[in-house]
Amino acid sequence: MSEQIYYTDLLESDVIISSKGNETDIPASNSKKYYIESYGCQMNVSDSEIVAAVLNKSGYQGTADEKEADLIFLNTCSIRDKAEQTVRNRLMHLSHLKKTKKGLVVGVLGCMAERLKSKLIDEEKLVDLVAGPDTYRDLPRMISDVDGGQKSVNVLLSREETYADIAPVRYSSNGVTGFISIMRGCDNMCAFCVVPFTRGRERSRSAGTIVQEAEEMVRQGYKEVTLLGQNVDSYRWAEDEKLKGKNLIDAKYEEGVINFSRLLEMVAQVSPSLRVRFSTSHPKDMSDDVLEVMSRYDNICNYIHLPVQSGSSAVLERMNRSYTKEWYLNRIAAIRKYIPNCAISSDIITGFCGETEEEHQETLSLMDEVQYDLNYMFFYSERPGTLAAKKLIDDIPEDVKKRRLEEIIAKQNQHALQRHRQQIGTKQIVLLEYTARRSDQQLVGRTDGNKKVVIAKDGWKIGDYVEVEITDCTQVTLFGNVLKKLDL
Repeated sequence: MSEQIYYTDLLESDVIISSKGNETDIPASNSKKYYIESYGCQMNVSDSEIVAAVLNKSGYQGTADEKEADLIFLNTCSIRDKAEQTVRNRLMHLSHLKKTKKGLVVGVLGCMAERLKSKLIDEEKLVDLVAGPDTYRDLPRMISDVDGGQKSVNVLLSREETYADIAPVRYSSNGVTGFISIMRGCDNMCAFCVVPFTRGRERSRSAGTIVQEAEEMVRQGYKEVTLLGQNVDSYRWAEDEKLKGKNLIDAKYEEGVINFSRLLEMVAQVSPSLRVRFSTSHPKDMSDDVLEVMSRYDNICNYIHLPVQSGSSAVLERMNRSYTKEWYLNRIAAIRKYIPNCAISSDIITGFCGETEEEHQETLSLMDEVQYDLNYMFFYSERPGTLAAKKLIDDIPEDVKKRRLEEIIAKQNQHALQRHRQQIGTKQIVLLEYTARRSDQQLVGRTDGNKKVVIAKDGWKIGDYVEVEITDCTQVTLFGNVLKKLDL
């Protein structure tokens, strides 16, 4: 089935985020160079930075030019069919490159590697190396096996691996914003999702190493960090050795366990000039203590990504989301109570198994009630191996899925424009992040509510905090004039 991916953000117009390796300044003990492309979510980008660190330690060098690379790695995504098809097309292109460059090694990493290991190696013969998301430490050995004439596969999932001791090589970063992975895997088993099968069980990373990484980012000049996890609200770390290995989900910080609200506070305390974001929150686990911490720290961004997936409790039950529409709206009300100006984004899937027209209308109604600032909207495509694929029937015709998706998109565009118009005339603190694509005389930054703002360059530079008066907007972008630079 073909699939269309829609975003209400011009700079995220597709499911693919491609991050290409650059030259490293680490001396190499061998002459081989690697090139990495990352597809999919922020977690994959973060994982690619781990891969780069492992390869650098083994003496390889990064390159931004695939034509001079001896090793090409695609860090892949299996969340949606389009992501897999894009990677397959890329592999076909690289197969032609392999014919012209003797000894070129092509490897597939990440979620797609775990799911399609034998197909990629044995049937399609497109790759030399397949490494799952928990096996990146093993890459030097696997590369050596390929050099010896063998294909190499390692997709074993781990209950312990968090890469906590590896300092990422932030090759894809702008030097201003970066990611810190705080946990790996997922235990939620949503019916439509492959993540528990491709990334394994949920496990949290040591709170101390997370704080240390944030401190190092500040020393390197970073101004913003995003804490990453499939479900950050279920983060738990036991400082007490006696508690490790036990079920910590209901444990309290006072009992020797650091939960996500405490971790969020610890990272916020690293530096008042370091903006802190996090993603993703799960509605069933979003607690008031996280919101209370957010309300107390100015450097924790007033933005929450809270995926709803559907506005129908019946559909949510079929999706195995473990909450109802009413529970979700209770969490929205709590966010508005603690952080009245908080921006909220979501994910919505249309045409899930058995979705009726009435259930679709419930989603549209929920959107009217919440008024999202941003939405990531898809129509359902069945993913092999998921609970839905095993137990439910994908029975909604594609034309109906697309029509419902178009209605969702139209509704979101309306809400986004309304929310942006409310910003006109306000003054916003903006962190400038990159040069605009349409003009090198403009810079783009974000408010703490994750709204993109375009300003005239006029001597300002990437990494500056500036106060901006918002003068105009579209449904995806704010425009404004800089009033002054801020020393935060």
